[in-house]
Amino acid sequence: MRWLMQLRMRIQILFRRGQAGARLDEELRFHLEQQIAENIAAGMSAEEARYAGLRSFGNPALLREQARATWSWTWLELLWRDVCYGMRSLKRSPGFSSIAILVMALGIGANVAMFTVVRSVLLKPLPFQEPDRLVRVFEHTNEEFSFNIVAGGVYDEWRKQSHSFSDLALLGEAQFNLTGDGGQLPEIVHGTDCTWNLFSTLGVKPALGRDFTAADDQRSANGTVVLSWGLWKRRFGGDPAILNQTIHLNTLNYTVIGVMPPWFVYPDAATQLWTPVYHDKPAQTMSSLQDHEFPVIGRLNPGVTAAQGSAELTVLVRRLHDQHRNLALISTAAAVSPLFEDIVGGVRKPLYVLLAATGCVLLIACLNLANLLVARAAARRKELAIRAALGVGRLRLLRERLMESFLLSAAGGTLGLLLAYGAVQWLVHTRQDMSRVEAIHIDGVVALFTVGLVVLCALFTGLIASGTGRDKELLASLQDSARGSRGGQAHTGLRRSLLAVEVGLTVVLLIAAGLLLKSYARLRSSDMGCDTENVLTMRLDLFGRRYGKPAQLVNFYTTLLEQVRAVPGVEAAGFVQAVPGQGYWGDNGFTIAEHPPLPQAQAQYAIFRYADPGYFAAMRIPILRGRSFQPDLKLDQAREVVVSKAFADTYFPGENPLGKHLRSGVTDVYTIVGVVGDTRYAVSEDPRPMQYYPLFEGAGVENNGTLVIRSSHDVEQLALPVQRIVQELDHDLPVSDVLTMDQLLGKSTLDTSFDATLLTAFAALSLLLAGVGLFGVLSYIVAQRTSEIGIRMALGAQREQVLWQVLLEGLRPALFGLAFGLAASVGAARLIRSMLYGTRPLDPAVFAAVAVALLLVAGLACMVPAWQASRLDPMRALRTE
Repeated sequence: MRWLMQLRMRIQILFRRGQAGARLDEELRFHLEQQIAENIAAGMSAEEARYAGLRSFGNPALLREQARATWSWTWLELLWRDVCYGMRSLKRSPGFSSIAILVMALGIGANVAMFTVVRSVLLKPLPFQEPDRLVRVFEHTNEEFSFNIVAGGVYDEWRKQSHSFSDLALLGEAQFNLTGDGGQLPEIVHGTDCTWNLFSTLGVKPALGRDFTAADDQRSANGTVVLSWGLWKRRFGGDPAILNQTIHLNTLNYTVIGVMPPWFVYPDAATQLWTPVYHDKPAQTMSSLQDHEFPVIGRLNPGVTAAQGSAELTVLVRRLHDQHRNLALISTAAAVSPLFEDIVGGVRKPLYVLLAATGCVLLIACLNLANLLVARAAARRKELAIRAALGVGRLRLLRERLMESFLLSAAGGTLGLLLAYGAVQWLVHTRQDMSRVEAIHIDGVVALFTVGLVVLCALFTGLIASGTGRDKELLASLQDSARGSRGGQAHTGLRRSLLAVEVGLTVVLLIAAGLLLKSYARLRSSDMGCDTENVLTMRLDLFGRRYGKPAQLVNFYTTLLEQVRAVPGVEAAGFVQAVPGQGYWGDNGFTIAEHPPLPQAQAQYAIFRYADPGYFAAMRIPILRGRSFQPDLKLDQAREVVVSKAFADTYFPGENPLGKHLRSGVTDVYTIVGVVGDTRYAVSEDPRPMQYYPLFEGAGVENNGTLVIRSSHDVEQLALPVQRIVQELDHDLPVSDVLTMDQLLGKSTLDTSFDATLLTAFAALSLLLAGVGLFGVLSYIVAQRTSEIGIRMALGAQREQVLWQVLLEGLRPALFGLAFGLAASVGAARLIRSMLYGTRPLDPAVFAAVAVALLLVAGLACMVPAWQASRLDPMRALRTE
């Protein structure tokens, strides 16, 4: 129990120093009196006994200090003393402290926020059972589609014959019209059609109820659905009684059998429910060997590699290919990649680029703080020299400087953590479309990372600042009376070097941001092949028995377009499967009746769209040859097709395509009646061959698409009247994605815009810090050389000469930093090559613009101190010394 008594004594001395000191003095006095009593008992006089006791007992003050050193934590007391001294020192300079804390808060906060995102998205494993065994499976159809989605018949063969996988699951994107009961409004919900074993393949279970069984995943089974946690909470109030209740999807009855956990968002955050795919899709689609519609995931057996799994699936699909050589679009090989890569591969490089950018911002912040501390040390060098002369050791002075740096970094880190929390919350709420956004949150690891950053920043800045305070410099400062002393020059040289590095890092960030901004500008200015001004779009999905027959679809589209075109302010209206920039949406194989038959296993295909006759006029897509569809030809009479210019150039080189015939499927033959201008299915993709089939054909027409409305001005005000028309035609039909064309294109380029905006913000922050650093360095130089400048002006130096000399002296570190930054940017630009669109990594315009912008900012930052130096009164400057 002796250790317990020692611990108790140390704690008392630490927190009750006065009481412990009094107790120790009392004990020492008791022992001294005992010794004196023993001496008197031995025959000494009282005076002799006291002197003898003191000689044998020793110096009471020294004993007291030795006892305290034995029974207390001396290092902790010294640490606390340094903390108190550092806080008092920083309180005396509130302006310096506030600026330093803010600089560090911005640097640390940006890094903590980006580390949180990168760790959550890229470093954490997927929240599934044994995620390393999960893979994404592709078909290799041809060189253009080397990682193609899978046909239902190929998936079925793989699942039956494969031995490398414990299971394979198929899924596909779907949209459902969720109609309401009890006055609830209908809404479009994004869902996933999946095989019954999807959840078991991933190794997850519903939070409520059960998942699908094989019996649910049949065409003859009753409809079943599993809800997402968000949809259950939002639409059904989190009521557990929803289990085994019926809801209406596309006017059909589905029984709710389960609710997934709140963290489960596969395949993406937009998914709100899951239904069995074999129950929902036609048998012909699920058995097709060349209708590539479905992503497939698999779980490898223990000990099986992805390469082995890919090799086995390649053998199986090759066997199918050899057995069905008459099918042109059947694949010849398979490919397998980790499921993790499939989910996060698209955001990996942008996130690492942004993390590197925040690292540069933090380094710039640390260099700025180091510059501030160097200036502070220069201003206090006489004070430090006097303390050193009075016996304060160099280690003590070093501890005090490091403690100041640590206190500033700790305060900045605390504020930065709060800023990071706000930034993460903003990101989670504004970028719901980002991969694994549901996993992003601040936890204990992030807090430890923040502590580590604080310590590293404190050591980095503190050691740099402390390196200027050698003993000889401190003592020499007592002998220097001039402002331009060697110690001041040493401080100035270090600050210039730090500033040059700071400017170089800023140049790298500015050039990276400039390249991304130019790339984004090129992306948004891409010619979509149509006029996107004053065009409103809205999606409609027509499902259920009400639209089960071709005539019903045609009647609805005809009535809708007639009523929309009659709305005041509508110049034109049309309907199409997908407008330019809205996505690929599928392609269609065909043959040309007038051309020789294709060799076996070869195919011609192009992107296809269903459109009404007025669509091209509504979007102002030019008709280059021929005409659009005849509006009076409907149902079986609608056998016309319009092709794009790229289609005509690719499949009819040197000949007129008008009047030629395309054979789609086995018996359907369509006459080419027009050639229209090319459009882009995605902003970043070049135009591809495209074919437009008549919407009024009815049979085989997709029961969903986009309504486009053109107006001469303020097209958004037409949204409500058009939606009222839809509701009058079908009160259970919801309208979704009501966007202008500019908004739609902006949404499709959101990732590029987001990356460019964030990097630009970091670059602007770095430029601001560099400008402040330049201003501070030159102001310090002017203050150090006040008397020198005064003497020169008194001896006849002109104010213009002083202005230019000081200005050039301030610009010197900026020029060195610019040269270093331009050289480093060559390598950095090549790293982000894949993120650029229509922009060269070494774009001379961007490099030149950054150089000019930096020199302008540097010139402005240096102009104020240079002007102040040129306005000095020589006599007043000389008297200041």
